[in-house]
Amino acid sequence: MLSVRPALVACVVVVCMTVAPHGQTRAPLDLKSPNGAIQVTIGVQDRLTYSVAVRGREIVPASPIAMTLQSGQVLGTKPVVSKTAMRHGDEVLHPVVRIKRAEVRNRFTERRIDFEGNYSLLVRASDDGVAWRFETRQPGEITVVSEEATFRFAGDPAVYFPEDPTFISHQERPYKKLRLGEIKVEQHAYVPVLVAPTEGPKVAITEADLLDYPGMSLSGGDGGSLKGLFPNYPTKTQMERDRTEQVVERANYIARTRGTRSFPWRVLVIVERDGDLLDTDIVYRLASETALKETSWIRPGKVAWDWWNANNVYGVPFRAGVNTDTYQHYIDFAADHGIEYIILDEGWYPLGDLTKVVPAIDMDALAAHAKQRNVGLIMWVVWKTFDLQMPEALALFDKWGVKGIKVDFMQREDQWMVNFYERVAQEAARHHLLVDFHGAYKPTGLYRTYPNVLTSEGILGMEHSKWSADATPDHDVTFPFMRMMAGPVDYTPGAMINATKADFKPIFNRPMSQGTRCHQLAMYVVYESPLQMLADSPSNYMREPESLAFLSAVPSTWDETRVLDAKVGEYILTARRRGKDWYVGGMTNWAPRDLDVDFSFLGAGRFIADIYQDGPNADRAAVDYVKTQREATSTDKLRIHLAPGGGWAAKLVAQ
Repeated sequence: MLSVRPALVACVVVVCMTVAPHGQTRAPLDLKSPNGAIQVTIGVQDRLTYSVAVRGREIVPASPIAMTLQSGQVLGTKPVVSKTAMRHGDEVLHPVVRIKRAEVRNRFTERRIDFEGNYSLLVRASDDGVAWRFETRQPGEITVVSEEATFRFAGDPAVYFPEDPTFISHQERPYKKLRLGEIKVEQHAYVPVLVAPTEGPKVAITEADLLDYPGMSLSGGDGGSLKGLFPNYPTKTQMERDRTEQVVERANYIARTRGTRSFPWRVLVIVERDGDLLDTDIVYRLASETALKETSWIRPGKVAWDWWNANNVYGVPFRAGVNTDTYQHYIDFAADHGIEYIILDEGWYPLGDLTKVVPAIDMDALAAHAKQRNVGLIMWVVWKTFDLQMPEALALFDKWGVKGIKVDFMQREDQWMVNFYERVAQEAARHHLLVDFHGAYKPTGLYRTYPNVLTSEGILGMEHSKWSADATPDHDVTFPFMRMMAGPVDYTPGAMINATKADFKPIFNRPMSQGTRCHQLAMYVVYESPLQMLADSPSNYMREPESLAFLSAVPSTWDETRVLDAKVGEYILTARRRGKDWYVGGMTNWAPRDLDVDFSFLGAGRFIADIYQDGPNADRAAVDYVKTQREATSTDKLRIHLAPGGGWAAKLVAQ
């Protein structure tokens, strides 16, 4: 069980400087990251701007920022500084849910600039990036008409741009690699977006601490820039079936909110090593502190999932489907193999009414069986139905002893929907329910504020293999540098039917994955999700006892993470520790490659390594793999070979 522990504060120093209102400064105000490598300069002339330099080289030229209120006030136009204060922070945070590590160091330099007009700009520089946010101090409510968030870059860098033509989006697009100069104002993409110059550091743009405000997308701008784009508040909607709510009318503002508040952080993650995009905790560090007082009931784990494999259970004495016998079988499979949860996905209730159960399922019997076998039930719900029937549905879930909910098809990030996410997190916590958001926008730190929110989709995941060829090994080693940087990702790995590029076919009811078996196994180490799916059929897993042994053992939360080697779009090699044991996962795109594993991360002692590697014929039969065992110590180095679309996975047990 996990519980909240107070942050251990190593050092927090506050230094204040005051500027008299009538002697206001027009000189730029700056701050540096703790290691001195990153400098942020705030311009306070006619317009409020920021610029960023790394080791003395400007990478983000002066970029304007502003917020327009319905009252006519424009925060950031003709700014008049009233005072400014600096703060240097260094603290160790202990996450309730250990996504990457048991301890998160939060080291930063922060400048607060107060302006006449009752608003402030808070700017923070860390060794892995910079962030800024507006704060207002006004009575009652304010209405935000628009926000200007500009990201200018020198030259014409490459941009990994998940373009989406609409604000009604599951945020499940492939990452197009474009030049900044070719992105037009009418093109927009959700964040994170990665800017990758030929020389110099990469910059990922995202946001953090998104509460009571619309989420940010990016569109093309003038002068080599990207500009923040925010959906206006919905005033009229129209349902399509039971799940998709189209917005047919919008207000002339993006948010109506409290007059005294902090707004979301605009974040630039700045790295000189690609692997640091996988290692950063910046979104977690910027999010609001945990709102829950008691969290011992929050139990991460793995989940046997029914929907991806279309309930293709075989070798059993019953007709498989959405019925009591099938889900009892899932429960027994999970219990026998140390899997904490099963999901009842679409089909368990008649769509549109969460207070009923389909006739083929005896929920009371299932709930009793799950309790007896110590397996938690997670119930899939369409967000709209859940919103309309929340009290009744939660009462039923309490009766059945349900442990979590998978909330699906939101497809929006306007202010109303952002508030719905928080409302779900709050209500779920009151009933001791874990939450998995599907059909969702990217994470922005809600998983810190409400640690019962364990994972979310917002990714082109393996479910796409049921109907398209988009979930490729190239994609698999591209999105973690952007989407997973923002927070846990419910990619839903675990396919036991694996195919080469030539052999792959999207088959909805008998799905397969692209890439090798070891590519799939490695995902459980490389991909972060405290609620991690096993997407394939129990029958397929039981035919693969060696693979199942690895999947049964691999944790879903970690005490330590080391990114050993990585390159965007090409490969990832990651080591993670839980207790004394280590796991290593390596993945490549469609290009075969050799990688070197340096085991110096092991520290003292001797380990027994169970190794899963692509077989000699994995380039022709993607299911081909070889399992070996060897001793390992911190002085060892090992060259490994990954087939096209291949992978490598190891479990190292301390002796």
